[in-house]
This record gives sequence, structure tokens and C-alpha cells, in this order.
Amino acid sequence: MSHDQFSRSERLPAPCIIDTGTVVNKQDMLRLLADLSRVRYSHMQDGVLASEGEGHVLEVFADPQRSTLIANHALYLNVHSFDYLELGKSLEQEPWFNLIQDDRQLRLIPLSNPMIEQNHHRLNVAALEAVVAEVLSANWDVQIDDEEHFSF
Repeated sequence: MSHDQFSRSERLPAPCIIDTGTVVNKQDMLRLLADLSRVRYSHMQDGVLASEGEGHVLEVFADPQRSTLIANHALYLNVHSFDYLELGKSLEQEPWFNLIQDDRQLRLIPLSNPMIEQNHHRLNVAALEAVVAEVLSANWDVQIDDEEHFSF
């Protein structure tokens, strides 16, 4: 067995993080944060609360040339602005996400549930499809009525 074959067969499995842990992979951080919608945030600098508020996560991206921005209740999160993400739960079992970079911590607490929002999205799609079907049906009825009135 060569050294390459041995090292391939001895590789560690990918991490498995369930509800609590530390995420360092930028793609994993992107995937976790992409599901966030409405959040409460707190920004700690050197252990001191610098700001806090509520907002809506409008974009999550990975670009070493762009900034993380929080203003006017809008959050644009760049995972390259942070070294890692800590994932945990409060005493009330509510999830939180800590984005850490040196002595800076940005804690995000979801105010919306992706399971509920996914069901709401499905409901909106179904309602939209029903409205479109009704409009198309009404359009066909108008065309048929017009043909009956103009036939000789």
C-alpha cells in the first residue's frame, strides 16, 4: 500500500454538527446563515455591547473584497468578515448564531422559523397558482363570449 492510498483511506469523516458547535468552513457558514430571515442581533466589541437591534437578512455571501453591513434594519452578511461561527441554543432552546472575528462578536437570534416560512411559501405558491388558473379561465370565458356575440 502506497502512502497516498493509506492517507486517503485514513481521512477523517466530514464534521457533523447538530444544534451546537463551531463552524469554520465558509460554505457551511453560508448554508447556515442563508436560512435566516428576521433576526435580533447584538454586536459585542471587546466584551462590551456596541449595538443591538432587529432586522432582516437580505443577503449572505462570501467575498473577501466586500463588507458585512447592518443598517436600516437590513443585514448583508459576508462570511469572510468572520473567522468562525458558533452555533448554540439558549436556555429556552431557541437557536443563536455567533459570528466571531478577533474580539468582535455578532450574535444573530432568529425571529422566524424556516419550517413555518417554507409552509407559508408553499401556501403562497398554491394561492398564486389558483389565482392564475382563475384568471386564465376567466380570459377563456371572455374570448368564448366575444366569439358568440360576433358570429353571424
